[in-house]
Amino acid sequence: MKKSLFVLFLLSLMLLKTAYAQNADINLLKFVNLHRNTGTDGFFRGITNSAAPVSLGIPIAMLGLGLLKKDSLLKRNAIYIGVSVISASVVTDALKYLVHRDRPFVTYAFIQKATQGGSPSFPSGHTTDAFALATSVSLICPKWYVIAPAYLWASSVAYSRVDLGVHYPTDVLAGAIIGAGTSYLCYKINQRLAARRK
Repeated sequence: MKKSLFVLFLLSLMLLKTAYAQNADINLLKFVNLHRNTGTDGFFRGITNSAAPVSLGIPIAMLGLGLLKKDSLLKRNAIYIGVSVISASVVTDALKYLVHRDRPFVTYAFIQKATQGGSPSFPSGHTTDAFALATSVSLICPKWYVIAPAYLWASSVAYSRVDLGVHYPTDVLAGAIIGAGTSYLCYKINQRLAARRK
């Protein structure tokens, strides 16, 4: 899984550099952004603004509950989720300034910016946070009733960034790969640390 996520990420980086991929990227963004129902902008702004509070709020709430209940497994899982989200965010922030891709509304005047977007575009930080949380939660509780809503929410965050005109589709694809990949890597590290404690 690690290798396939890495390969997908490298492919998304290479796609940025090909003319065909750039055309497909802007054409898909243009289709989604310019044909959106503007009446749903408020809903998608709410979804997009939920990324950071939910991604950080869940591990903080779990940690607090673990401390209150003196539940070492809950505390360890909370720390794993928090480390996953923060690690993915650090990788994304570093890549943003390494790649330094302008936001689509900066490059293309016809893109309608319907929410905030300030730092460089690639990869999407909101999407990274959402997929880091969805993946880490799904790995510690692999039940359909956890996995389905987690990834539905993460995918909605990713879609909202394109719909609202602040990211290209390749930005959110890379963010999803980084978020999921970092969480998976942290999960494997967490498992090894837990095995050593036994």
